[in-house]
Amino acid sequence: MSDIYARQLEALRAHSLDRHLREVRSSQGTVVDIDGKHLINFASNDYLGLANDPRLCEAATKAIAEFGVGAGASRLISGTHSSHVRLETALAKWKGTEAALSFDSGYAAAVGAIPALVGKNDIILLDKLCHASLIDGARLSAATLRVFPHNHLGKLKSLLEWCCRKNSTARILIITESVFSMGGDRAPLREIVELKKNFRAQLLLDEAHAIGVVGPNGRGLAAEESFSPEVDVQMGTLSKALGVSGGYICGPRNMIEWLINRARSFIFSTAPPPALAAAANAAVDFLSSPEGEKRRRLLWRNIDTLAEELQVRPASAIVPWIIGDEQGTLAAARSLQVEGFFVPAIRYPTVAKGSARLRVTVSAAHEEAELRSLGAAIKRVAKKKLR
Repeated sequence: MSDIYARQLEALRAHSLDRHLREVRSSQGTVVDIDGKHLINFASNDYLGLANDPRLCEAATKAIAEFGVGAGASRLISGTHSSHVRLETALAKWKGTEAALSFDSGYAAAVGAIPALVGKNDIILLDKLCHASLIDGARLSAATLRVFPHNHLGKLKSLLEWCCRKNSTARILIITESVFSMGGDRAPLREIVELKKNFRAQLLLDEAHAIGVVGPNGRGLAAEESFSPEVDVQMGTLSKALGVSGGYICGPRNMIEWLINRARSFIFSTAPPPALAAAANAAVDFLSSPEGEKRRRLLWRNIDTLAEELQVRPASAIVPWIIGDEQGTLAAARSLQVEGFFVPAIRYPTVAKGSARLRVTVSAAHEEAELRSLGAAIKRVAKKKLR
């Protein structure tokens, strides 16, 4: 049996597609210790630098003292700790919805919510570049799945017309992201909302990489464009800009109650530790404050600094540098590491074949000198490749 895996691994290596775990010997921050070497970290989704924030650490420590470490069982079995209740109340208020439900991860939120919301007699229309969790949730639902080219409104409209011809009684769910995780670009939300309304479809918007970055108090793209009431299912994560771990769904109270009864990843999973919920609540409180908004604006100042160095126009804290081939991208990442920067090489199947890239993520905690040094280093690496 082991020989089978050995051959499969060798095939991955032959195409520069094998991956390895890296041991980090330090806390999460703008400088990390990887294999004994200190590197400036441009790989993390900790966009606001909250993963080590004293407010979050203090909230988690107090919750451990009050509730202990483990949650005991699923929330429907052993009950819901007050930390989870407070977090969901805060999330719903922050996002402007009636209710919210938290999950172990963003992945769990997607694979739990989507199959609970649509089934085999329904239709899902999904953007081609949606995250794997959304794709997996759509497949698990048993609904008819149709994929439209990335941000292609014409194709989305034609698919909506097809849905009406095929089954006028089917529930139609459009799934997209507000900020796409590997390209950093945004969905044309205004136009998608208009199509959704015209065809009486529902919209699930994954705000994972917009939360904390886009919109007033970091409430996401729906809030920035004043479309929150038009988004039927608001999905997000606690694991990126909020600096903790977990995922959530926000929306109408009846929908949240339905998920409590039908979302399998919620029903059949032990609840997240109360300490994580308390830390996430502290992060939401921070983002809702003037100080949190100041931190978000600092992040955008840093994004603009790197954009100036690289002469690009990013729409988020994710700045991709597309190289193309996998081997060249790995070589570029190694070159940057030699210069003291940790920037991940993103390859197939995370992105399409031939579109391998360096994925730079900017944090509010980065110093201006670090951003300018990285920009100069990337340009040096690009020049070497052109030779």
